[in-house]
Amino acid sequence: MIINLISCPRNISTAMMYSFARRSATKVIDEPFYAYYLEFTGLDHPGREDILQSMSSDPDDILNEIFQLEKKYEVLFLKNMAQHHTGLEWDYLISMRNVFLIRDPKQLITSFAQVITKPTLQDIGLKEEAELLDFVKEKGKFEPIVVDSNDILSDPESGLSSLCERVGIPFKSEMLSWEKGPIPEDGSWAKYWYKNVHNSTGFIKQKTSKRPLPTHCEPLLREAQPYYKKLKTYSSL
Repeated sequence: MIINLISCPRNISTAMMYSFARRSATKVIDEPFYAYYLEFTGLDHPGREDILQSMSSDPDDILNEIFQLEKKYEVLFLKNMAQHHTGLEWDYLISMRNVFLIRDPKQLITSFAQVITKPTLQDIGLKEEAELLDFVKEKGKFEPIVVDSNDILSDPESGLSSLCERVGIPFKSEMLSWEKGPIPEDGSWAKYWYKNVHNSTGFIKQKTSKRPLPTHCEPLLREAQPYYKKLKTYSSL
């Protein structure tokens, strides 16, 4: 079984990866298409060269590895950013259990701007998430699941239990906590983005949620809101 978490950035996607990594007979993969995305778009993200050197940027090779790993584990958990699917053929999503993780765009953009100061609509992934949801709803073998991160953070045990039930696996209490620090599956970009998770031992409300939105990001927020609202209408745990 492949559980494909499709998220916008600056969400709890890394915490979700850490949570699923605590399960037995489960393998997690951190953003397998990141190098492909950087090469395809030419974007200069922190640690770009390390990313391009540390992982494949060939979609066929990446997908082949994913489907080979699926044969070895009861659960293969993919943590993916929605925007990393840009330019790909999406048919590989059809057989996966796709979970769309969303976050209020004001909080998302405020957090993202702490690392990349002038984010664009492409950077934050909500448009791509909405498009991917439409594709999976039309062609996917399994009904897509949309999860607002607040539904996990407000009651992690209830939220994770519900999510596990929806994807067809038993909930394990070990998923609620982990040891402080990195895990071996972290991508090479972890040092730029994962500070909060590395300092945590479980699901906690993001500190960035109380920061004000930078004034120059207000047009981006207006542009992003319709996509978030569309995704939010399908949110249910």
